[in-house]
Amino acid sequence: MSQIVDFFQYLLNSEEIIRTGGLIVITLIVYIENGIFFGFFLPGDYLLFLSGVFAGTKLLNVPLWLLLLCIFSAAVLGSLTGYLTGYYFGGRLQNRPDSLFFKQKYIQNTRDAFEKYGSSALIVARFLPIVRTFAPILSGLIHMRFQLFMLYNVIGGAVWVVVLVGGGFFFGERFPWIVDYVQWIIVFFLAVTTFTVVKGYLNARKEGRTGEV
Repeated sequence: MSQIVDFFQYLLNSEEIIRTGGLIVITLIVYIENGIFFGFFLPGDYLLFLSGVFAGTKLLNVPLWLLLLCIFSAAVLGSLTGYLTGYYFGGRLQNRPDSLFFKQKYIQNTRDAFEKYGSSALIVARFLPIVRTFAPILSGLIHMRFQLFMLYNVIGGAVWVVVLVGGGFFFGERFPWIVDYVQWIIVFFLAVTTFTVVKGYLNARKEGRTGEV
């Protein structure tokens, strides 16, 4: 039991993943977190940023171009896997009766959101944990046109990777002492994430109540 706990603690520890797992483990985690439904709990944003920091300080001895290429490929392929999962197996979810944790209106609301916002919905989702994992699955579920999905998948993946990995590399190269404050970087990302998710949830509830009136 303790080995299982240690394993999950390792998965949630971005610094340890980068130091011991290197590029291969980073790439694998990004792939899973971007479209495999059970990977929603894995580190995403701060793993990318810290990988850039560690590459900038040479603690992760990987060229920036290779780091960007591997993480970008993992992000795009992960989302594609999620899309195909939703496309081919989403029928089971659509035919599922309403329950305490699932209602058919969730699917319809998602369909409306994608029809209304399209590109921005998928691109913005890259920066939102949990949403990032399920957005491509829902894209497949509502049968978004494949070419359109791949276009925004690639754009969103590129923006996400360049901003976070590139930003981390810049800080690591210019301010190498930043590695001494890894814990605070993680806290910062978690705080931003929590604020964004809570704000989105409250806005959704507010819009729902307005629609009911």
